[in-house]
Amino acid sequence: MDTDLLKTFLEVSRTRHFGQAAENLYLTRSAVSFRVKQLESILGVALFERQRNNIQPTPAGERMLGHAEAVLTAWERAKQDVSLSQLQSTQLAIGAGPNIWDAYLQGYLQHLHVGLPGIALRTEVLPLTVMTRQLMDRTLDLAISFDPPKLDQFELIQLGQINLLLVSKSMDMAVNAVQAGQYVKVDWGTAFNIIHAQDYAALPVPTLHTSSARIALDFILNNGGCAFLPEHLVQPLLSKGELHLVAGANAISRSVYVAYWAENDRLEHIKQAIGFLADKPLTEVD
Repeated sequence: MDTDLLKTFLEVSRTRHFGQAAENLYLTRSAVSFRVKQLESILGVALFERQRNNIQPTPAGERMLGHAEAVLTAWERAKQDVSLSQLQSTQLAIGAGPNIWDAYLQGYLQHLHVGLPGIALRTEVLPLTVMTRQLMDRTLDLAISFDPPKLDQFELIQLGQINLLLVSKSMDMAVNAVQAGQYVKVDWGTAFNIIHAQDYAALPVPTLHTSSARIALDFILNNGGCAFLPEHLVQPLLSKGELHLVAGANAISRSVYVAYWAENDRLEHIKQAIGFLADKPLTEVD
């Protein structure tokens, strides 16, 4: 199987446009169309419904998406595995949800690098659905998220917690007086959204909705407003008086979990990595 066919299929699926896919892949439109037809010929099914200005995956195309991503991920990992230097014996693939790196993992990467000599690290930011699929496909070793996959074949461990504080550039902002255009909504997962809907439904429609804590922080520093952000990220700015706690808002705690496949042949290295990622004794999750 030519992996370029799969890459082209995924790009057309993402853009829903042959011309845009061709531009993104630095190909001609006819080359993109030819590759898609090649893949359809190999599979014996149509992958797209082609209507004017409306390219939609067929049911077979929808089913092919997950397989194409899995094949390309496995191929990339295989290339990296066989290309390891003499100083590196194996590779660990770590996936994390969009906000996990900013909120929790960034400070631990150096611990992993120093504490796991001979281990090549591969890190990715992935949606939970993709991490779950890659765990099942054995192309991902560790999946770290706020809302972990709860499947029997995965081991689940609580790594730690973060506290989310509602902070603002304004010194005298109160939660019941936040005006339109003054709120930035950061995506902290399902449990956060439930608490947010129960306790902070009166907050205005967000002027910015983002999955990056650092984007939210930069935005309120430059434009004002408020957002729920990790305590460790904002504490230095609170101490300097550059940010302030919003009156009347309680901290929201979020647990960070890691999931892994217990029969992974890298299990010893996985457990070592989890030890470096935990900020307290590991807590098994039932």
